[in-house]
Amino acid sequence: TEIVIPAEYNGLPVTSIGDSAFSRCYSLTSIEIPNSVTSIGGSAFSRCYSLTSITVDSDNSSYKDIDGNLYTKDGKTLIRYAIGKTESSFAIPSDVTSIGEGAFYGCSSLTSIIIGNSVTSIGDYAFYGCDNLTSVVIGNSVTSIGDYAFYDSYNLTIYCGADEQPSGWDEGWNRSNCPVVWGYEG
Repeated sequence: TEIVIPAEYNGLPVTSIGDSAFSRCYSLTSIEIPNSVTSIGGSAFSRCYSLTSITVDSDNSSYKDIDGNLYTKDGKTLIRYAIGKTESSFAIPSDVTSIGEGAFYGCSSLTSIIIGNSVTSIGDYAFYGCDNLTSVVIGNSVTSIGDYAFYDSYNLTIYCGADEQPSGWDEGWNRSNCPVVWGYEG
């Protein structure tokens, strides 16, 4: 249920967490990342449905945590939302410019998300399988959305600040054909 990654193992520093390293650890509630880790692979914490807290040592040069979620050290990329949290709404912090690949993958507690005007890109699979999402507001600064970004989120309505789909959005960004309200000013 809890993992504390050591800063070193057998006298060697632990510098990376591999792709899918803890994927499908369904009972994992918390993980602590030491200052030595400088690389975290894709889907490292995917499908950890009980994960409520990701903590990063404050001396880590590559990553940090904010409210139990994982970000790059500069706070500009939200890498992973701890999907075991019970909050029903989430606003992307104003320093964030990028939502990473699979950042909210499989989150079932959230019903609404606000993506403000600081965000310019949303990665592939970012909100894949968020089956209880009913509302996502996307600011008009988003110039890139990846493939399958909102797939398998069938109850969702997407409110976009842009008047029409920007050319940088992947053609498969809305594969579930969720209703989209363009030119949203709410």
